[in-house]
Amino acid sequence: MIIGIGVDLCSVERLSNSIQRTPALAARLFTAKEQSLKDESLAARFAAKEALAKAVGNPKLLSWLEVEVETDELGKPRLVVSGKSAGTLSSMGVLSTHLSLSHDNGFAIAMVVLEGN
Repeated sequence: MIIGIGVDLCSVERLSNSIQRTPALAARLFTAKEQSLKDESLAARFAAKEALAKAVGNPKLLSWLEVEVETDELGKPRLVVSGKSAGTLSSMGVLSTHLSLSHDNGFAIAMVVLEGN
């Protein structure tokens, strides 16, 4: 059963400019592992976190640093959620998350599907 879906679009240039203007922003939005990535990948991860917040329905129930996007050896992305954010998903009955990312022509997009019983 689908519990929630969310989608978000992020301008790579806008996110990059924001981080350049406010360097501490990267540490508030991204884990240490994520911060080492290229601008396109950061924008896709920002979109993924926003899409997750939309799927949950209340972004205040999530913490940016408790949500991390990892990729497997083939490049398939997945959400790794910890702490209170993981508790939020569990209390909603979420058993699995599905994530799709893409970036092209200066934009990144993410879609999240939350699945439960």
